[in-house]
Amino acid sequence: MMNKLKVITSTTREGRKGASIGKWITDLSKNIEGFEVELIDLGELNLPMMNEPNHPRLGQYQYEYTKKWRENITESDAFIIVLAEYNYGFPAPIKNAIDYLFNEWKYKPVGIVSYGGVSGGLRATQMLKQVVTTLNMMPLSEQVNIPFFTNYMNEKGNFKGDEKLNNSAINMMQHLYKWSTTMKKMRETM
Repeated sequence: MMNKLKVITSTTREGRKGASIGKWITDLSKNIEGFEVELIDLGELNLPMMNEPNHPRLGQYQYEYTKKWRENITESDAFIIVLAEYNYGFPAPIKNAIDYLFNEWKYKPVGIVSYGGVSGGLRATQMLKQVVTTLNMMPLSEQVNIPFFTNYMNEKGNFKGDEKLNNSAINMMQHLYKWSTTMKKMRETM
């Protein structure tokens, strides 16, 4: 059974490093049997700050960019969020992207690949878990935390995980596949 996995970056600023980490985890994900994988770079998606006139739980979207975002998220069975940590929290662009929708996120698992300095993005991860569980998503306990992530960037700005990071990522994705398969069946009976 093929499940659709969307890898979503969390930042939009020029010079962001999350896109390179997103590419790394996307490439690794393609080696996990059962996933059809797509990388969504929020910097390229370019959603404006939430401006829909109706609450997202109503599903009455007015703007084409919201409708396209809804289609992208609706067709997904699982997510990996590549999460930066800014000032002990998660970046506004990922919160904005999440807040655009409501029911489309329900009953889908999410793995988190966090990065930062000494904390490896753990503080941002804990804050994001509050948001995704409110939307009835299932954040995995298996996750990838990358402290001092710049140590894994080469001179061209490409991220390359070592054996420990790669194994941690593969473990998370194997669990993500199990959850996505189970939750897909659950969504089909609702």
